Amino acid sequence: MKQRLTVLGSTGSIGVQTLDIVRDNPDRFEVVTLTAHGNWERLAEQAQAFDVATVVIADERYYAPLRNALADTDVKVYAGADAVAQVAAAGDSDVVVNALVGYAGLAPTVATLQAGKKLALANKETLVVGGEYVMRLAAEKRAPIVPIDSEHSAIFQCLVGERTPFRRLVITCSGGAFRDLRREELADVTPEQALQHPQWQMGAKITIDSSTLVNKGFEVIEAHWLFDVPVERISVVMHPQSIIHSMVEFDDGAIKAQLGAPDMRMPISYALFFPERAHRPADTFDFAAHPALTFGEVDRVKYPALDIAYDCLRRGGTAACTMNGANEVAVAAFLDHRCAWSDIVRAIEYALNHADFRTTPSLDDYAAANDESRRLAAEFLKERR
Repeated sequence: MKQRLTVLGSTGSIGVQTLDIVRDNPDRFEVVTLTAHGNWERLAEQAQAFDVATVVIADERYYAPLRNALADTDVKVYAGADAVAQVAAAGDSDVVVNALVGYAGLAPTVATLQAGKKLALANKETLVVGGEYVMRLAAEKRAPIVPIDSEHSAIFQCLVGERTPFRRLVITCSGGAFRDLRREELADVTPEQALQHPQWQMGAKITIDSSTLVNKGFEVIEAHWLFDVPVERISVVMHPQSIIHSMVEFDDGAIKAQLGAPDMRMPISYALFFPERAHRPADTFDFAAHPALTFGEVDRVKYPALDIAYDCLRRGGTAACTMNGANEVAVAAFLDHRCAWSDIVRAIEYALNHADFRTTPSLDDYAAANDESRRLAAEFLKERR
């Protein structure tokens, strides 16, 4: 029986690769709903290629051109952020792939879990912002969450079938675009340089997050919630080759690692097929081509965002939500050449130092913290001009 999929963020990097897997496995998957933020032209093409029933464009400005592009089809067209959450909860799909970027992924995740559906989660901000709420809801609804992030997919795979306690999780880190630069060389780096990731082909926002290690800090927070492990038992290690995607050290000292080429189709297919594994025609991994797998400590002076994320996790409440909102604003400004690369972390610090803090937040509190953090980051960046 085919699994019916809703793909949120289908025009982005993860969404496109998800549809590639669906195309290669027509006997296993059927796409019923697609959503995008603003790329209505690509969304229209995908809707027709996969003969979907429903599409949603989150940015309402593009509703009319999308509707016109699909006027000669039977595809239902909706617009707005609320509609994205509504189709996530709708009963015509079995699995929701959340490949949205940023805070926008939280409401559709909540809607998916409330409906008791399997969630294939690529939107790490869902757990960064509201991890405690989300994991409690998943447990209450018995809704499975299978991570798509390569690091968390690796940990998930290492833990499948294990019944013994583990000592720690080890998240690997490529170091991003600036791993080979000295601290003093970072003052004038450009968005174009930051987007040149040495290993992974990803969207713009996550590639910038990789360059600051905000992304790695978020992965620590995500791992804490996904695997219910104290922050003190989550380590980050530099691994420039990006072959080992993460590791688990068990109480007996044994370490399991998941290895593979840096290819996001592997964790995506694992999440879609789980508990089975996909048959993916591919070249056999050539160990001789990778004779050295190296590791090192993270330079926490060069990359202060990692310690900021650890601190947010220890504080709990709305701290990580504030970090995320400020980061989204600052990254957008950097990509638009309106601030320096170093201002991204400074904006985060400013927001954390000035924001109201809520210890036991509700969904409304998360929304308020997100709005406040964005205002504070914009305020900081305006003063920096």
